[in-house]
Amino acid sequence: MKTTTWLAIAFAVLVLGYLLVSSFSRPAYRCRVCMSFNGAQDCRTASAATQENALRTAITNACAQLSSGVIQSGQCESTRPVSVDWLK
Repeated sequence: MKTTTWLAIAFAVLVLGYLLVSSFSRPAYRCRVCMSFNGAQDCRTASAATQENALRTAITNACAQLSSGVIQSGQCESTRPVSVDWLK
């Protein structure tokens, strides 16, 4: 086989290995955030390696359901959450 074929196979194995390891590793932080914007409310759960990333992801996901467009998304994400529950 050619060298490029071996390199492609090695790359594919590395990518599959990374996907397996990352999918079985458990994130350190998990939270449920409830947001209220424009008279509507939505709650979302997110997980991440850091507390800040878990909180930011949950807020972004909740605001994606409550707002339309970049401006409203930014406004929603800058509001204070109604509740934040840290899960195990």
